[in-house]
Amino acid sequence: MTRRVRDVMSPAPVAVEPMTTVSRAARLMREEDVGDVLVTYDCDLFGVLTDRDIVLRGVADGRDPDATTVGSVCTPPPVVTLGPDETTDRAAELMRHHAVRRIPVVDHGGVPVGVVSLGDLAATDDPHSALADISRAEPGH
Repeated sequence: MTRRVRDVMSPAPVAVEPMTTVSRAARLMREEDVGDVLVTYDCDLFGVLTDRDIVLRGVADGRDPDATTVGSVCTPPPVVTLGPDETTDRAAELMRHHAVRRIPVVDHGGVPVGVVSLGDLAATDDPHSALADISRAEPGH
């Protein structure tokens, strides 16, 4: 059943500014129990920083996480986004086409209002699927 992105997204995304250090962003991810943060500047989406970005573009390259900014290792613009009124089918199509697992949701002015993940879509499309079960599980279990 097709639904609107606003009905399945995680609202109030965690965000940092481009000049935030990678180590601070990593601590924030741990504190908020998330695998990504949006990188915003003056309420506009600048990029997306995932735990994978930190590993591949930071740690693996030998960069100092206390001196490296998230703006230098995040997925840079243009970032694939969705509006809250778009369909979950459109979200799945974009994830498939761009090979991403999460898409920022932005309002008409471009301000981030949420994030929709592959797990969100799985729980909506088939609440009894293995991916839906994993998405609902408590962290660390």
